Amino acid sequence: MNRDLGGRSDGDREVLVIVDVQNDFCPGGALAVPDGDEVVPVVNRLAAQFSHVILTQDWHPPGHASFASSHPGKQPLETIEAAYGQQILWPDHCVQGAQGAAFHPGLAVTHAELVLRKGFRAGIDSYSAFRENDRRTQTGLAAYLRERGLDRLTVCGLATDFCVLFSALDAREAGFAVELALDACRGIDHDGSLARAMRAMTEAGVILRD
Repeated sequence: MNRDLGGRSDGDREVLVIVDVQNDFCPGGALAVPDGDEVVPVVNRLAAQFSHVILTQDWHPPGHASFASSHPGKQPLETIEAAYGQQILWPDHCVQGAQGAAFHPGLAVTHAELVLRKGFRAGIDSYSAFRENDRRTQTGLAAYLRERGLDRLTVCGLATDFCVLFSALDAREAGFAVELALDACRGIDHDGSLARAMRAMTEAGVILRD
């Protein structure tokens, strides 16, 4: 099915990017986003409107540099100075092959064309679907989209103020049209991060849709 937005028949250029709808980001997970599981049925309904769907998957090796447990004396949500700048420390989460790294069992997007794994380099965290937190290492997603002529992105998933935010901003910087499906996102909202995320996306030209 090709999506038709506001009378436009441009579904062959539209792609839905579903960010990190994984067990560890849902209630009961190691880094649960409040009400994160509520996005699952919304994402499923949204995905049914798109011919082209991409899933991202946080995929950390054990002992990843972004884990608080890798830094003696540090606690989750503390900040360290990494080689590439400030890095928030997180609980161990989305460890490769672990159940927490699996997609939520209710996610029903069998027609997804690409699963993009990120954060698999032990020394660099990766929020964005497009590049890692050093802001230099590319994931290859931009080239993939351009090669396939997909230039209109709708982004959704977890968490609004981290991986969704960075993915949307990097997509705009790469020249793509970006909409955010607000009802298919949930945020962590650490120290005002959700309000800052909304402001940053609006300023970057991301269209916010209910």
